[in-house]
Amino acid sequence: MRSEPEGARPVVIVGGGFSGVMTAAHLAAGNVPVVLVDGSGRLGRGVAYSTTEPVHLLNVASAKMSAWPDQPDHFARWCGDEEGATFVERRAFGRYLGEQLAAAPGVDAVKAMALDARRQDDGWDVTLSDGRRIAASALVLAQGNQPPTPFPGSAALPPELFFNNPWSDAAHAGVERVAAEGSDVLILGTGLTMVDTVLSLVAAGHQGRITALSRRGLIPRAHVHPPAAPAPVELNEVPQGNVLALWRWLRARSAAVGFRAVIDALRPHSHALWQQLPAEEQRRFMRHARPWWDVHRHRIAPQVAEQLRELVAAGRLEIVAGRVGLMEAVDGRLKVAISRRDGRKVVREVGAAFNCTGPLGDLRRTADPLLRSLLDQGAIRTDTFAMGLDVDDRSRAGERLWALGPLTKGRYWEIVAVPDIRHQAQAVAADIQKDQPSHV
Repeated sequence: MRSEPEGARPVVIVGGGFSGVMTAAHLAAGNVPVVLVDGSGRLGRGVAYSTTEPVHLLNVASAKMSAWPDQPDHFARWCGDEEGATFVERRAFGRYLGEQLAAAPGVDAVKAMALDARRQDDGWDVTLSDGRRIAASALVLAQGNQPPTPFPGSAALPPELFFNNPWSDAAHAGVERVAAEGSDVLILGTGLTMVDTVLSLVAAGHQGRITALSRRGLIPRAHVHPPAAPAPVELNEVPQGNVLALWRWLRARSAAVGFRAVIDALRPHSHALWQQLPAEEQRRFMRHARPWWDVHRHRIAPQVAEQLRELVAAGRLEIVAGRVGLMEAVDGRLKVAISRRDGRKVVREVGAAFNCTGPLGDLRRTADPLLRSLLDQGAIRTDTFAMGLDVDDRSRAGERLWALGPLTKGRYWEIVAVPDIRHQAQAVAADIQKDQPSHV
């Protein structure tokens, strides 16, 4: 069954999170018809902002969370935060994003999965899970982060004891269960997803012990209030093309003005700095520097950091550097061997374990049906490190085909947060409009 809107062929955008919604909104403002496709149940919010838990806060103050590049205080005004210093609940940002979608004229929001797309003339023929086919003038891939890779050794474990996707309904039920039981919990990974899982456990009334494990035991640093004084730099003041030289500069500069000011000052230059690194230097950064960069760059709200400190001080949360060994189910519990970085070996018996090691790192393993189909066709290809898709400097992944957000991480690196993606969404929408076939 083919379904084509009357008049001009629409642009089909796949993915109803921030990048998809805002690209649709910019196109709609230019009178371009759009079909926004998302069958995840999170249309208009995406994974990040679909949480219903008030304990999950934005990791950036409201002043920096506007959806519109030309209206920097748009979100702060929306939530009544005159100073723009509040770390607002993420579910509130989800409502805000939904309002931007609702206000966009000419956007047809479709709750279905995009299964396949084929080049047709100067556009795309897109097949949806509800049986519809849409003749599109352009195709935009905005699926965001992919679900995590199954943790090694977890396939044989009972699904009620090991949760590979911490954002799934099953994982939410697991949080409620271990909270009711008071059993201990193991979290694999110590980044932002770990923080959210700990907050969810505490909010559910969990009183057991939580062990959070990663190779280095690094956790996100905190924002401070008032924010650090700005210390801007020009791109030509920063070492380029060599990770070690850049790292030495970062350390010296941080000693002078503080790491927060340094990291923030690099934000306008992050794309250029990444792209000027040769592939081997990019690989060196990911192998050695990335964990340290991530915990300093992707910071958490001050009140969240304080809550974590209190949990550690009370002995309810332990951050461990080490590796997981054998995991096995024993009498309805999970028995896990841990080799600590300091050489000690311990065994934890827990009521559940949560994989919080982060989203899929190798796009060649994606289970997304549309991405899988396009990769198998050769219509798209992954970047050098398979973090995302190979795109050009206009975020084009092929003919009449664009990609946004984390799918373009290989080219831009820093392209996972609202302040970065809002500019990309605006630029992609402008490029699509400029390149529209004359007869659509």
